[in-house]
Amino acid sequence: MDIPAPKPGMLIHGFTPYTPAKGEEYMSEEQYTHFRRILIAWRQELMEEADRTMHHLQDEAANLPDPADRATQEEEFALELRTRDRERKLLKKIEKALDKIDTGDYGYCEACGVEIGVRRLEARPTAELCIDCKELAEIKEKQLAG
Repeated sequence: MDIPAPKPGMLIHGFTPYTPAKGEEYMSEEQYTHFRRILIAWRQELMEEADRTMHHLQDEAANLPDPADRATQEEEFALELRTRDRERKLLKKIEKALDKIDTGDYGYCEACGVEIGVRRLEARPTAELCIDCKELAEIKEKQLAG
């Protein structure tokens, strides 16, 4: 199915929540289309932000004579690059979710196989675990870190 690309400037938070029809099967074609649109819009938004950052870094790069100004600018750039690195990792998760939609595996927990749920996926479209498995993983993570 060919889904039109989101309009430039379209924000991920601008989508309408999905309302399943009475008796509609979980992860129907309509639901897959809904989540594909959300993921594509999110991906587009992140890519546009990366382009803006690149142009900003190129335009603002200056050899400032004052060491304090130079340090401030370098710290600003470092923060911006860390943010973009996190977004790069998020883009990989978005691509993985889109691949799962294509294979029909999207919306099911990778640990136990149960339905993740439409509302949870709308809140976190890249979710790979149901809420119960995610809570267990977080508890284990806290125990290992503690």
